[in-house]
Amino acid sequence: MGEINVAVVQMRAELGQMEDNLIKMGETMTRVATEQPVDLIVFPELVTTGYEMGPRFPQVAQRVPGPTVNLIAQRAGELGVYVAFGMVTKDKVESILYNTVVLVGPDGDLIGQYHKLHLRGEERLAFRAGYRIDVFETGLGPIGLMVGWDLAFPEVARSLVLDGAELLVVCAAWEDPNADEWGVYLRARAYENAVFVAGANRVGEEPSYTFFGRSAIVGPSGAVHASIDEPVEGYAVARIDVDQVRRQREETQILQCRQPAAYRALVKKY
Repeated sequence: MGEINVAVVQMRAELGQMEDNLIKMGETMTRVATEQPVDLIVFPELVTTGYEMGPRFPQVAQRVPGPTVNLIAQRAGELGVYVAFGMVTKDKVESILYNTVVLVGPDGDLIGQYHKLHLRGEERLAFRAGYRIDVFETGLGPIGLMVGWDLAFPEVARSLVLDGAELLVVCAAWEDPNADEWGVYLRARAYENAVFVAGANRVGEEPSYTFFGRSAIVGPSGAVHASIDEPVEGYAVARIDVDQVRRQREETQILQCRQPAAYRALVKKY
């Protein structure tokens, strides 16, 4: 694919204020796309609603496609960019909710969605865990989507990479005091899979949480290409060479030297 420009947005989502959050997302997309060339913009987890909604999540959940997805897709089409963002979605059964990342394209089309697989703490009371790990073919190359705590499970990133992903997008709402593990996981997932990882983490406070940001774009050699090191709103952009993924894998043989027959315990329930 060659070189592409990726932006990670570090945003404060106002709890329960969907209209305000969507306006801010639209303004941010415009600013990012007009201040420099960009191909992909990544927003945090549950950026349209905030995180600590609890029993109010059913009131704001939407289907995909639906009003929110259509709005963001229209803006993405106007700007000619891909956009990944987190929202709460519902299935055909109204009571089934998912913590979801949606990817829309520069033609204003829906590329795909991914439901968070690993739910943490009180998320288990609000959402149903996802059950599929898919790679989406795009004009930027094959992209894998992850949400928040999925990053802590190496199986997710490795599964996406084995299915062809060259860029992993992580939409997150990681909170204090877990900043160190967030940074370690971002670099580890990139390094151990020889893949690019773009992680957008939110900032701001909610009744029980303080979100620390530290959004970053990490390369297949573990190098940080761009980051936001303070808990402030903003964005970081990196121009990445996707062909570096192939070169890194050829050099390290990190995937070719696997021994899957010895890993049977990985797929056993305990």
